[in-house]
Amino acid sequence: MKYIPRLKKKYNEEIVNNLKVNYKSVMQVPKLVKICLNQGVGSAATDKKLIEAAQNEMTLITGQKAMLAKSKKDISNFKLRKGMPIGVMVTLRGEKMYEFLDRLITSAIPRIRDFNGVPLKGFDGRGNYTLGIKEQIAFPEISIDKINKVTGMDITFVTNTDSDKEALQLLKELGIPFKKEKNN
Repeated sequence: MKYIPRLKKKYNEEIVNNLKVNYKSVMQVPKLVKICLNQGVGSAATDKKLIEAAQNEMTLITGQKAMLAKSKKDISNFKLRKGMPIGVMVTLRGEKMYEFLDRLITSAIPRIRDFNGVPLKGFDGRGNYTLGIKEQIAFPEISIDKINKVTGMDITFVTNTDSDKEALQLLKELGIPFKKEKNN
């Protein structure tokens, strides 16, 4: 029997049934297409070990090798040359995406300091949501003793819908804890 991630099974069995009442066909139900993680390492221009550490940490967090993001142009004020590594990125699809999302919801988000819900203002108008995390130590895979610099990262959830409202519904069903809306 093939292994199916818990969240993927929940999506196929429960979430599609909960959301399909709003659509004519099951194929119109919004879907999570990919999750993109980006981590900018601004001081990597002066210290090469920081970019390697960030790449190793991102690989540990996602379970997929992180790619180096390189600068596109020269910026003399930042001592930056074209082609220098300035960050790391990972794009997760399929089963690794659902596994990462499950770990994010169940173990990483509850470990964030002073957490009272994910803000609703991260939607881009096209059905994608971006969440910023200030510290990579929220993930249980990262050992606090082994890191030399606390950095943040951006996590973007890309859906196949163009509506922020539909994407919000999908992400709520998947279990992302959004802040409660204030009715004033």
